[in-house]
Amino acid sequence: MSISQRIIAHFDLDAFFVSVECLNNPSLKGLPLIVGGRERGVVAACSYEARKFGIHSAMPMKTAMRLCPHATVVKGTRGEYSRFSRWVTDIIAAKAPLFEKASIDEFYLDLTGMDKYFNPYQWTIDLRQEIMDKTGLPISFGLAANKMVAKIATDEAKPNGYLHIAFGREKEFLAGLKVNKIPGVGDNTFQALRDLGIETIEHLAAHPIEILENRFGKYGADLWHKAHGIHHGEVVPYHEAKSISTESTFEENILDLERLMNELVRMTERVAYELRQDNKMAGCIAVKIRYPDFETTSRQTSIVYTSYDDELIPKAKDLFHKLYRKGKPVRLLGVRLSELVDEAVQTNLFSDVEKKTELYKAIDDVKNRFGSKSLTKAAGK
Repeated sequence: MSISQRIIAHFDLDAFFVSVECLNNPSLKGLPLIVGGRERGVVAACSYEARKFGIHSAMPMKTAMRLCPHATVVKGTRGEYSRFSRWVTDIIAAKAPLFEKASIDEFYLDLTGMDKYFNPYQWTIDLRQEIMDKTGLPISFGLAANKMVAKIATDEAKPNGYLHIAFGREKEFLAGLKVNKIPGVGDNTFQALRDLGIETIEHLAAHPIEILENRFGKYGADLWHKAHGIHHGEVVPYHEAKSISTESTFEENILDLERLMNELVRMTERVAYELRQDNKMAGCIAVKIRYPDFETTSRQTSIVYTSYDDELIPKAKDLFHKLYRKGKPVRLLGVRLSELVDEAVQTNLFSDVEKKTELYKAIDDVKNRFGSKSLTKAAGK
């Protein structure tokens, strides 16, 4: 096998947030379903039934509800998404020789050389089936000689399907697709290409590379190569995320400081709980505030490595008070923990670490059994 004949699989969990919500509440299946806030914020995800009305992710919720007033809206459960994502990641990690986790629901697998021992296509089909059997989640994949073609193949295989583009057939496969099927070609580039008379990838491949370079610079040459199915991106070995965060866009702007403190405590508890579930500690905490005019400020501080609520909450409150413009209502509030490390013995010698660890283990056991909202602290505590 020549060096150019790589074997790359791209896996993408179909409508991931929606699929998780439907697994946890089967009565939602088949409905036009939107994951997101009510009137404020944007659509985080939507079901295929909702997409028929023109709804898509990142669309303002007000627009989505105007397009489909009878849509069912759920706020979403980030902890569940993380849990299912880790579950799929663990299944892939146990089987794949090299993989990259591109996002919470998207993976690239480098299977180059596997054809000496197995049929890579059948192996990928079997892995997809194992993921579906164990998790209940629908998942699609594309198999090709490079990451770009594999990703486009996955998009064409959705929902819940798979597609193999044999080596040497890349250009033929791409030809009839619109140029905005190429990853990274957004609305502005798409319109600029259309202005040149380029609608399909076949048109792009036939266009002189010199004209594309003159119009788009180096990116023009990159587009020309992609139109010919040429892409050299490597599968980057998976490394765990270095931060964990949560934020809320309020349905109404909040001026009441007590309500803001309650929300801040709740959010800090949430990210701390997720941190402990991953057996991690954080060395940095940040708070973000957005006002009704969309002015956004954030501030962070280094901390002694911890995953304990009672150590993180005071830091979050302190950051909030340093940031907050008194008397101004708040539209969005966020908390982020970063500089994550594997859990280890606490270095703060003045804390009764053993008792505290047992306390939080008991708290988390209750939350795991009855839900993450079953125990919360009061803002003033």
